[in-house]
Amino acid sequence: MIQLVPLDNDPTHWLFLVAGAVFGIALLASVWRLVVGPSLPDRVVAVDLIGFLAVGIICVFSIVTQRSELIGVAVVAALILFLGTAAFAIYLDRRARP
Repeated sequence: MIQLVPLDNDPTHWLFLVAGAVFGIALLASVWRLVVGPSLPDRVVAVDLIGFLAVGIICVFSIVTQRSELIGVAVVAALILFLGTAAFAIYLDRRARP
C-alpha cells in the first residue's frame, strides 16, 4: 500500500503542487503537438517529450512517497526513451539521403 507523506506543514508541499501543475500543462501542450503536429518529426518529438515528462512525474512521485526504488524505474525509462530518439534520428538521416 502506498502511503503519502503528510505535507501540510512542509514548505515543499507547494513546490510539489506547482510541479504537478507544470507537468500537467506541459503534457497538454505535448498532446496538442502530437495531434496537430504538421510533420512526422514534430509528432515524434512530442511523443518523446511526453515520455520524459512521465519520467519527471515518476521522480516527483518518488520524492512525495519517499520510495527510492522508483528512481531506478525513471532512469531505465529515460535510457529507453533516449535510445528511441537516437534510433529515430538515424532513421531520418538515412531517409534523407538519396
